[in-house]
Amino acid sequence: MTDGIAGDRLDKLKALREAGVDPFPARVPKGEPIEGVLTNFDEKIESTVTIAGRLSQIRDFGKLRFSHLTDRTGSLQVGFERDRLPEFWPTRKKVESNDLVSVTGVLGYTKKGERTIWATEVTLAAKALRPAPEKWHGLQDTEARYRMRYVDLFANTEVRDAFATRSKIVREVRHYFDSLEYLEVETPILQPLFGGAAARPFTTHHNALDMPLFLRIAPELYLKRLIVGGMERVYEIGRVFRNEGISTRHNPEFTMLESYEAWADYKDIMDRVEGLFQHLVDTVLGGDGKITFREAEYDLKPPFQKARYLDLFAEQNPGVDWFEHEAVSARARELKLKTEGIEPAKLANDVFEATVEDTLTGPVFVHDYPTAISPLAKRMADDPRVTERFELFVAGMELGNAFSELNDAVDQEQRFEEQVVDKDDETPGEVDVDYVTALEFGMPPAGGLGIGIDRLCMLLTSASSIRDVVLFPLLRRIDPNATAEAPADASAEQPEPNATK
Repeated sequence: MTDGIAGDRLDKLKALREAGVDPFPARVPKGEPIEGVLTNFDEKIESTVTIAGRLSQIRDFGKLRFSHLTDRTGSLQVGFERDRLPEFWPTRKKVESNDLVSVTGVLGYTKKGERTIWATEVTLAAKALRPAPEKWHGLQDTEARYRMRYVDLFANTEVRDAFATRSKIVREVRHYFDSLEYLEVETPILQPLFGGAAARPFTTHHNALDMPLFLRIAPELYLKRLIVGGMERVYEIGRVFRNEGISTRHNPEFTMLESYEAWADYKDIMDRVEGLFQHLVDTVLGGDGKITFREAEYDLKPPFQKARYLDLFAEQNPGVDWFEHEAVSARARELKLKTEGIEPAKLANDVFEATVEDTLTGPVFVHDYPTAISPLAKRMADDPRVTERFELFVAGMELGNAFSELNDAVDQEQRFEEQVVDKDDETPGEVDVDYVTALEFGMPPAGGLGIGIDRLCMLLTSASSIRDVVLFPLLRRIDPNATAEAPADASAEQPEPNATK
């Protein structure tokens, strides 16, 4: 494990110990946030403060040494003078860039007018056995950034800022639903049957019960059981897992918001989504709804456009009826899509995704999806071929999926049975009898919503890849004995599935 460690760092570690310096003490003097120290700095001249963080940019001038100390809030120059540091001075060259230290000192300026803390006490907090990635100019190598996020965070300030924004986004999403008297709940991640979305699951096995289990692809069916139980407004923000391709928009493990509201329909949920975006514009974007995403500008202030699914399909595929399998198959072959073994409704939706989605700059609600690809949505009263369902698109990217929830137990059981007959890797192998039983006790009319939090964060932080807003994205495993400075190529991208409800 020490193969990638510079030999001189190990030598300095040994020398520090021989000099009686603990390179990894249990505690050090606690520091003030550097941002606070810098605020009204001139009023604090000659005062003594303590700061703590990571050293960088060390310059040695004999009896005088300078460095920068950085914490999560900012950076401040540290001046080390021999006469002020009689105990530290003999070991000063053993403390180097990337080491973590606590510094107590007096605030002032250099002769060049640079704000500085003149150290009177230095305590080594942790000896870094690897140098900072200066040769990458702040860790610019994309693959290395994802694999060594711990370095990426301290080397690139903008990365820390992006994840701080992500935290704020999640907090404000919670605040919005809490303000509407939704109840935040938790549902099982390990499930005996998978459902709630069309996706291939990860499988595992419970030894004590000797039964297969699935990592959830969606919390939907459990959340709607709660609606049956009288919990009329519920939401959950949690991880879901889909054993599918990796792309700039999809990670196999991602964060989902799902919400359900009794006595509401999909039009009510459109209003909720617009309300959520207005709240995020006000609290995260500072009231300005305009963002730049992938070199294009978008306005996220509601109201949003609306367009029917079948109308969009017809515009991009003239003369092709979505419900006519032969015509759809011919169009799919023309688009060089896979057709063999693909269920007709899924193939028609594949054509939609290939021809329409990139045109949906939005924000736009695409609504009234065919029933055949919406097994949990309520049919339209005047056209049972389509459902009360919408998806929200921005920049050709699906952000959310919602519908008026199917609450007819007989219809639901029939659709489940049809799914099982047409089973593929994304379809449960049996009917969820318990969920059907729950519906038989009566579920009020309800509207449900699913939003991919990671994609939402991509949009609001102008990130080009989902990996830029996921702290530890899944990557192809490499040899653990390989040096950290030679990362492998990124995992190959594969076709992406939907990332929402």
